[in-house]
Amino acid sequence: MKNGSSFTGFILLGFSDRPQLERRVLFVVLLIFYLLTLLGNTTIIALSRLDPHLHTPMYFFLSNLSFLDLCYTTSTVPQLLVHLRGADKSISFGGCVAQLFVSLWLGSTECILLGVMAFDRYAAVCRPLHYTVIMHPRLCALMASASWFTGFTNSSLQTVLIFLLPLCGKNKIDHFFCEIPPLLKLACVDTTVIESEVFSVCVIVLLIPVALITFSYGQIVRAVLRIKSAAGQRKAFGTCGSHFTVVSLFYGTGIYIYLQPSNNYSQDQGKFISLFYTIVTPMVNPVIYTLRNKDVMGAMKKPPGMLM
Repeated sequence: MKNGSSFTGFILLGFSDRPQLERRVLFVVLLIFYLLTLLGNTTIIALSRLDPHLHTPMYFFLSNLSFLDLCYTTSTVPQLLVHLRGADKSISFGGCVAQLFVSLWLGSTECILLGVMAFDRYAAVCRPLHYTVIMHPRLCALMASASWFTGFTNSSLQTVLIFLLPLCGKNKIDHFFCEIPPLLKLACVDTTVIESEVFSVCVIVLLIPVALITFSYGQIVRAVLRIKSAAGQRKAFGTCGSHFTVVSLFYGTGIYIYLQPSNNYSQDQGKFISLFYTIVTPMVNPVIYTLRNKDVMGAMKKPPGMLM
C-alpha cells in the first residue's frame, strides 16, 4: 500500500477522453473567458477602492467576492490552458495538494461570503434607518475575516483527509484539476467514511448559508411588497436580484458536485459543471452586478481623475 507521498506527481487526463472536442477552439474560448474574468473582477475591485460613493458595506463585500473569483479562476484555468496546448499533462504531488487546498479554501469562503452579503441586503432593505449602525465597518471586516478563516479551516481539514488515503500507485486523475470527487476514485480502500465526512462538511458550508439566504430574501420580499412606490420596489428588487442570480449559479453547481451520492456522480458531467463554476461563473459575476447597478455604471463612466 502506497500513500500519495510516494508519488512524484499525477497525470490530469482533462478532456483527453473526448477527442471530438477541438482543443484549439476550447483553448481560445477558455482564454477569452479567462481574460474577461480578469478584466471584469479587477474593474470591480478598482472601482470599489477608488470611488468614494462605493465605500459602503455592499461594495466592500463585492470587492472581496471579485478577489475570490480572480484567485479561484487563476488556481485552475492557466494550468488547463497549458495542458490543452501541450502533451505534458502532469502535476506534481505538491502542486496537486496546493491546488486542492486553494480551490477548497476559496470556494468555501465564497459560500460563507454570499450568505454574509444576503444579510447585508436584508439589513439595507428591512432595517434602512439602522443600516449604518448594524453594518458598521468593524462588523463588516469581522464578518469578511470570519468567512476567510472558516474557508481556510474547512480546506485544511479536507485536504489532509483526502491525501492521507492510500492510492496504491494510482496517479491518473480523470479531471482537469485536483478536486475531491476524482481524487477519491484513486483510493484503493473503502472511502465511505471520508465521503460521509466530506458530505457532512459540505452540508454545513453549503446549506447553512443557503438557509440564511432563503430567510433573508423571504424577509426582503415581505418588506419590498409593503413599499407603495413602484420605483422603490424596482430599485430594491434590482439590487437584490443581482446577488440572488449569483447565488443561484454558484450554489446550484456546488450542490450538484458535492451533495450527491458518489455512485450517481458522472465524471463527464462533473468536468463540465466544474468548468462552469471555475470559469463561467467568475466571468459573469461582474457583468451581473454592473449591468443592473447604477452606482457601478456611473463610476465606470467617470474620468479617472474624478474617481479619487
